[in-house]
Amino acid sequence: MQTRTRVLTGTALALALGAGTFGAVSASASASTAPTARAESVPAAPAKDKNFTTSTHLTIDAASSAAQAALDAAEKEGQKVTVAVVDRNGNTLVTLRGDGAGPQSYESAERKAFTAVSWNAPTSVLAGRLAQAPNLKDIPGTLFLAGGAPVQASGAPVAGIGVAGAPSGDLDEKFAKAGVDSLAK
Repeated sequence: MQTRTRVLTGTALALALGAGTFGAVSASASASTAPTARAESVPAAPAKDKNFTTSTHLTIDAASSAAQAALDAAEKEGQKVTVAVVDRNGNTLVTLRGDGAGPQSYESAERKAFTAVSWNAPTSVLAGRLAQAPNLKDIPGTLFLAGGAPVQASGAPVAGIGVAGAPSGDLDEKFAKAGVDSLAK
């Protein structure tokens, strides 16, 4: 029985070493050819190709600074708010919930920011449009209450800042605009 155990152990060891050697050779072969294959398979887009477009985006540092500026403006006036900054596509970049801000303010701030960037207008202006088009309020993810302001680059929306939690939408929007204005400094 000992001989049989030794043979099986030796065979298993030989298979393991062989697999390890094969794996190492395969890995080094694919590592040496991978950069070449990738470089050839991804063509560079021509600079003036009508099939591609470029867009301007707010950096995370700028979004964080703008959110903090809006929160600071609210805190100076004793208001407990949440500030959200979303990108052009409505993806949340930064959310700051101030000390004591209500639980509803988190989602409201994000929705106001999304609404502002989607229509490239302050949400107070958009809220006024509900009289002519009441179905606007049914669009998912939007909130037509004052407190959202778009961030623009060359007149185009690149982000939105939403503030929620102050006792009035006018105050929320004032703080959102403070965040937008901080980006110009």
